[in-house]
Amino acid sequence: MTLRNASLRSPLRLLAAASAFVALAVAAPVPSAQSQEMQWEDYAPRSTLVVEGREVTRAKFPFVDAHAHQWRIGDASAEDIAAIVAEMDALNMAVMVNLSGGSGEDLQRKVANTERHAPGRFVHYANIDFGPVDDPDFGEKAAAQLEADVRHGAKGLKIYKNFGMDIFYENGERVHTDDPKLDAIWQKAGELGIPVLIHTADPASFWEPQDRFNERWFELKERPRRKRDPVPSWETLMAEHWNLIARHENTIFLSAHLGWLGNDLGRLGSLLDKMPNMYTELGAVVAELGRQPRAAKAFLTKYQDRVLMGKDSWEPSEYHVYFRIFETANEYFPYYRKRHAFWSMYGMDLPDETLRKIYYKNALEIIPGLDPALFPDS
Repeated sequence: MTLRNASLRSPLRLLAAASAFVALAVAAPVPSAQSQEMQWEDYAPRSTLVVEGREVTRAKFPFVDAHAHQWRIGDASAEDIAAIVAEMDALNMAVMVNLSGGSGEDLQRKVANTERHAPGRFVHYANIDFGPVDDPDFGEKAAAQLEADVRHGAKGLKIYKNFGMDIFYENGERVHTDDPKLDAIWQKAGELGIPVLIHTADPASFWEPQDRFNERWFELKERPRRKRDPVPSWETLMAEHWNLIARHENTIFLSAHLGWLGNDLGRLGSLLDKMPNMYTELGAVVAELGRQPRAAKAFLTKYQDRVLMGKDSWEPSEYHVYFRIFETANEYFPYYRKRHAFWSMYGMDLPDETLRKIYYKNALEIIPGLDPALFPDS
């Protein structure tokens, strides 16, 4: 009887267990379609990490933004300029360097307007029109125009990234960044004592396959026109850039955006060692430093005399991330633009003297005409 009862109970137990499992399955919440399928760019998890940290909305010391753009400031009203200055004051930005100064009457209009409404607070760099580059005397004529622009208030020369990549002679040959036909321009900049901020190429990832291994995949998806053909290669373009700087040792060059070597600070340091006339700036690349705080702090400490503060696009709230990376030891905080950095940031807690040099002292050394009175301890 015991064995027979046990054999009867066993199926009953199995049936009961199965019924309970079905009941639980029916009662369990069903994941929504959205929770099961999501575009990668929509994934924005809120960190559960609990660590001490603080936002920094104002720089510890007055600073010069050596990489800014105010394309229409020549036509801005007094009220518009006052609004920009008020935002600068809130950030502790003493001077904004407008790299989009233009040339000729356009430049003169911008210089006059900002000096009228905010004297000393804006600096303008001249730009070069490469349209007539086929003219046999183009280099000399461009140098003469640069001299005239400096006479009318330009404090530097900005070269855009289309130079070296997208400018061609009539015969179809690409104008190389280190083309000797243009040497008169760089020589003139040296004679005039003005820096040349030159933007060559883009992040090297733009030349790599746009696949799951590409760190800039999302940026290329959002900005597909930034994808580059393999020829000329990134190395070719940057070699021309470095060759230009090395060949004109009496001219100060600012290699824009950390020379696109924020991800390889050792190589960038080697170039700075080889070329004492080469400086660099931080526009749009601080996320590279924020993911390697110890290596970046060591780099900025060693090369603190060669790096300038720069931001690029004008959005005041985004400067706060720069300040937080430079001035705190905060951990794992967000960057402001996912296509530039899907990773989190870490603070470097830079020493005060390093901050002063990056924020304004280096700019005072190489950009003529800045008002030292804007920097109390300069």
